[in-house]
Amino acid sequence: MNHRSILLVATVMALSMCPVWSQEPAQPPATTETEKESPPGTDPSKMDHGETDHSKMAHGSASGPNMSVMDHRSGGKMQGGSPPHDARDPHAYSGGYDFGEMSPLVLADRQNFKSLLADRLESVETADNSSATYDLQAWFGRDYDRAVLKAEGDFDEGKLEEAQTELLWGHAVAAYWDTQLGGRYDSGEGPDRAWLAFGIQGLAPYWFEVDATGYVGGGGRFAFNLEAEYELLLTQKLILQPRIEVDWYRQSDVERGIGSGVSEAALGLRLRYEFRRELAPYLGVEWAQRFGETKDLARAAGEDSSQTRLVSGLRFWF
Repeated sequence: MNHRSILLVATVMALSMCPVWSQEPAQPPATTETEKESPPGTDPSKMDHGETDHSKMAHGSASGPNMSVMDHRSGGKMQGGSPPHDARDPHAYSGGYDFGEMSPLVLADRQNFKSLLADRLESVETADNSSATYDLQAWFGRDYDRAVLKAEGDFDEGKLEEAQTELLWGHAVAAYWDTQLGGRYDSGEGPDRAWLAFGIQGLAPYWFEVDATGYVGGGGRFAFNLEAEYELLLTQKLILQPRIEVDWYRQSDVERGIGSGVSEAALGLRLRYEFRRELAPYLGVEWAQRFGETKDLARAAGEDSSQTRLVSGLRFWF
């Protein structure tokens, strides 16, 4: 045997006799999910699974509770209604303690607030006359109940020509809606009149502001007034406000120049610029028309039955 053959045999024998530490170490057996979740010192192989009744386990849905076993004794109502007879008293865990000398917590619906809105404080120019008009509303009270003061009138040549003042109690009956009950007092030219007032005021769908009021006076008099406004935002500060107002009377009041039926209607457009939300000067135009017997009484008194008015004024609130 030559030297090359002897060297090859020796190399093969050396490789076959290499030590164990030179080989790749064996991997430990994989850990099962059960063994991972088992608490320390627990052997899952020794757990007794013989008494587990899998037929009673809930397999309804992997993403939520089994709806078939939910308690529907309340008739499906999730909220509202009377509490059950065994309901726990929320004050039973105070241990007999109360606020003592501290004032109890008062939430917003139990606090009094106040506001004043001058919706129209304007100068009115017609073809042959100049006058001034005011339309104010103030309230004081809470979210559900408040005192409301409304005042509207006209000054002509420095003299009060017509004024209507209302003192009302407002009560919230729905979101954005208040019922109002109180009295109205008319003054100015002609005899003064007193009325019982009842109506509703609020924000109608599509953001129309509505104020509808009925009035009952002495001698079987009945009247109705409807006002509606809408605010169209041309920009965040430039706002166009259409406004309509209609008056209706059941019977004539000749001494105050009012006829039965629809007595007067006014339609106006006012464009205001809000330097701040609380302060905005405006310009506008308004068309007013008298109807029926009221129109005849106005002509007999030398007044116009229809007018086009140019208005300029200031709207503010706080």
